[in-house]
Amino acid sequence: MKRLVNSSVRLYLASRYKKLEHAIQHPIVTQHEVLENLIYKASDTVVGRRHRFDRMKRYQDFQREVPVCEYNEIKHLIDRMMCGERDVLWPGQVKWYAKSSGTTSDRSKFIPVSKESLKDNHISGGWDALAILYQNYPDARVFEYKNLVITGRLDRFAAYPDTRYGDVSAIMFDQMPLIGRPFSTTDMETANIRDWEEKIERIAAIASADPDITSIGGVPTWNIVLFKRILEITGKKHLQEVWPNLQIYLHGGVNFEPYRLLFQKLIPDQKKMVYQEVYNASEGFFASQFDNDTRDMMLLLDNGVFYEFIPMDVWPERKAIPLEEVEVGKNYCIVISTNGGLWRYMPGDTITFTSTNPYRIRITGRTKHFINAFGEEVMVSDTDLALSRTCEQLGAEIKDYTVAPTFSGAGVGAHDWMIEFVNEPPCLHEFSKKLDLELQQINSDYAAKRLGDLALQPLQMKIVPEGTFQRWLKSKGKQGAQVKVPRLSNKRDVVDALQKQITPVAIQANGLRTD
Repeated sequence: MKRLVNSSVRLYLASRYKKLEHAIQHPIVTQHEVLENLIYKASDTVVGRRHRFDRMKRYQDFQREVPVCEYNEIKHLIDRMMCGERDVLWPGQVKWYAKSSGTTSDRSKFIPVSKESLKDNHISGGWDALAILYQNYPDARVFEYKNLVITGRLDRFAAYPDTRYGDVSAIMFDQMPLIGRPFSTTDMETANIRDWEEKIERIAAIASADPDITSIGGVPTWNIVLFKRILEITGKKHLQEVWPNLQIYLHGGVNFEPYRLLFQKLIPDQKKMVYQEVYNASEGFFASQFDNDTRDMMLLLDNGVFYEFIPMDVWPERKAIPLEEVEVGKNYCIVISTNGGLWRYMPGDTITFTSTNPYRIRITGRTKHFINAFGEEVMVSDTDLALSRTCEQLGAEIKDYTVAPTFSGAGVGAHDWMIEFVNEPPCLHEFSKKLDLELQQINSDYAAKRLGDLALQPLQMKIVPEGTFQRWLKSKGKQGAQVKVPRLSNKRDVVDALQKQITPVAIQANGLRTD
């Protein structure tokens, strides 16, 4: 019976793929049709009346009338919506909100998820990713076996109980189409467990006893915690001994490259595995890896999101441009207008285009996640790649890391790395030196500042005990399926907070260990 269902779904996904191809072939027309539809639908909302949506004829009108914004500038409007007010940022009453605690702030953000954005963006984006998967891998069996995703829980808003909030994964699981429920490993009772450690333990118990899991999804860091526990429960050496039909990993949230070696160890027969990256955030489902030849992701252009982009060299000025004006190789802050009621909103992600025919992207980091304390302009994509290359060459595996500048006086300093390894390299001093050299090769500005140790000294590396980052997140109230550790910061807030909790073993530039 399940084989028949999988075959039927494959036919449906083939039709979705044709729609994707049409948007790819007509990207600019598709995007401007999306904008026109968004403006028309929201013309009688608070924001629509304020910015005279009913008079807008061209993109330039929208660009001129609606300011680019961040969360704190529309928070008062979202607060009104959460208390039940209708027709504020989007027509009707919005009952769901994706809680995003962010990675640099203790303050939670509540992103409105309208019925339209849930159906035509988040869920639709998931179907599109599956359409791409089945196009590239016709023998995919997502709807023949079970799928494992760690989901959050939904809570009721105390000031207005009809409003519900939680991870976007929790909203999607709560509203999952009936066809998907028989293929999900997690049940509603498990999804609603509040304590995150208890939830991981419950999912591990269920998943370790189910040999029919074929696909897994989610942020690699949380998956690693779950997989380690499953191997402890089963006594197996790797995941393919637990799940012989394991075939697919849909991942997103953080760059996968630093974790690739570990996943190859967890899943040794890589010929049977498919890895597909997706760009799904609380604000929307934006992109998916499209083919086997590249790890770049294709923008999904017909899912209720209109995209604009701010070149990072003029980012403080908030001068956004439309899709047709972007250039390959430049770093941009992404700006979105959505069918959830976000208007020219900056989620905080930075991307670069690797192609404009078709429009392919890579995530490079966050607008607030970089280090430029000494003019080095280091982005998350730089440190991820340097760490990935170093781990591959020296046989190490990491779980998490964060980096901040450290100052030694007279304007000279270094980068202070805190790394939690799954498997440490044989020689930590060699690892530190190699990591520094790899970063110099990737980032010419960092290399220039490292020249002669004049502005930047060799990086400092501190190895933290197992579970350090997880405990820190818990202490900040940041536990959930989509919570991520901040990778880079121009300030020392994160590394100093971690330092107070632990006494890590430090690997200094000279390679000495100190307790």
